[in-house]
Amino acid sequence: MDPAPDGPRHPGPAPRVGADGPGDLDALARRALGLVRDGRRAVLGIAGSPGAGKTTLAQALVARVDALAGRGTAADVPMDGFHLANATLDRLGRHERKGAVDTFDGWGVLALVRRLRAEADHPVYAPSFDRAVDEGVTGAIAVEPGTRLVVLEGNYLLVDEEPWTLVAAELDEAWFCATPDAERASRLVDRHTAGGRTLAAAEAWAREVDGANARLVEATRSRADLVVDGTAAAVRDATAAAVRDAAGG
Repeated sequence: MDPAPDGPRHPGPAPRVGADGPGDLDALARRALGLVRDGRRAVLGIAGSPGAGKTTLAQALVARVDALAGRGTAADVPMDGFHLANATLDRLGRHERKGAVDTFDGWGVLALVRRLRAEADHPVYAPSFDRAVDEGVTGAIAVEPGTRLVVLEGNYLLVDEEPWTLVAAELDEAWFCATPDAERASRLVDRHTAGGRTLAAAEAWAREVDGANARLVEATRSRADLVVDGTAAAVRDATAAAVRDAAGG
């Protein structure tokens, strides 16, 4: 569904659903599969604040879609691969707030989404993000010709400024992964300490940098077609169920 040029994608609040078990995840997967029409590839966006559980939800959804429709039907493409390089962030003076909207190559995201929609007769390669080195990895994700659904996940997919409005216009549907602030903050601190920051530095980054980004992202929730619960237990249960089913267990 294309968004209105100057407003939300639909006139009222987005419906909200959970993802706390195979039943809920089945419903989400069938909704996602319903976007694939007339044999063309569909692109589903999952937006949400830092630490909301977008990646976990996207991976669970892809696994469930593959379990329902066959392996390789869906692919997960994270926006994180479009982080500007650290050297570029240093040159621009933005490294100390890496993760902000202007530290991503949004026009690159748009170009990829348009390629994913238009080029279905050969592999399309997308970048990933390696947290171990804190850099993007070019061409790490292959979206094969047989992939009918691409799940694109990232913070800023529904931000009301270019190029993100143009990205949203390319999406068949956009979901918002919503998680309470306290839970998100706990996840972010764990993520940052695992990446080598001290506890104090991790808490400061989650509060100041991630917090500022979350305020921008939360303001985009009304533009989503669906709000999905991203609480830890819910998404964790959904992921486990999806992986078991995709593996035939």
